[in-house]
Amino acid sequence: MSDAVTSPARHRAPAPPPRGTGDRARSVVRGAGELLLTLGMVVLLFASYELFVTDWLSALKQREATADLEDQWSNPRGTIDRPLEGDGIAKLHIPSFGPDFDFTVLQGTGQDVLAVGPGHYVDTAMPGQPGNFALAGHRVGHGSPFNDLDLLESCDALVVETRDTWFVYRMLPTAGEVAGWSTGKGATPQCRGVAPLPPPYPEVPGRKIVMPWQGEVIEPVPGAPESLVPPEQRAPLITLTTCHPRFSAEKRLIIHGVLVGQHPKTGPESGWSPAELVAS
Repeated sequence: MSDAVTSPARHRAPAPPPRGTGDRARSVVRGAGELLLTLGMVVLLFASYELFVTDWLSALKQREATADLEDQWSNPRGTIDRPLEGDGIAKLHIPSFGPDFDFTVLQGTGQDVLAVGPGHYVDTAMPGQPGNFALAGHRVGHGSPFNDLDLLESCDALVVETRDTWFVYRMLPTAGEVAGWSTGKGATPQCRGVAPLPPPYPEVPGRKIVMPWQGEVIEPVPGAPESLVPPEQRAPLITLTTCHPRFSAEKRLIIHGVLVGQHPKTGPESGWSPAELVAS
């Protein structure tokens, strides 16, 4: 019997070992890291847009609004009895924020209006009138006019300029300052005319935090039905509202002030302005 002829054995490369759970975990972590980096870049770009691009655009619109308002004031027939939404109605100066804090206030509080500057709640009082001259403004982005409202202190001036009058408001005492006000800070020259509002007014502190739905803060009598105080006895107030905290719309920061003086826009020489425009 002949011997069987056999073929040489073939040499094959060994099969790779199956991937373990460690490799899969590393892939998952790597993918999650890349996703987080991408999300971080998106957030950074959005924040940059909010802080810089919208500020730049709002500054251009604010300059246009100011030019239109000044042109209206210089025109003998330029007075607007019933301003439309988006019309400039006044200028707001807050001396403690520096001499450059000078914003034209527009009628209305829609998003298009607030992208230009502070807006006036249309159903509230006009500057100097009894009741509540109430304004809203962005805290971050769109010019950030109310970014530093939390830094205001009692008796800080809030000066509103109209075509023919300077109205000087000052921030009311905070809740913690009411007790002993008359013999403490209230006795200083800066606080002349500033005091906790008397009854039947409810407590109206100079600064407070509220929820977004607490619209009573801009009522003619903040925090109370109008009927409690007859119209002829209502104090002329100013209220500034903005989001709180920064970068959030969770709550609202409220500043209340009271009118302590007014000056006609005339003086011994052209360009006269009240002393209250200087921080004190």
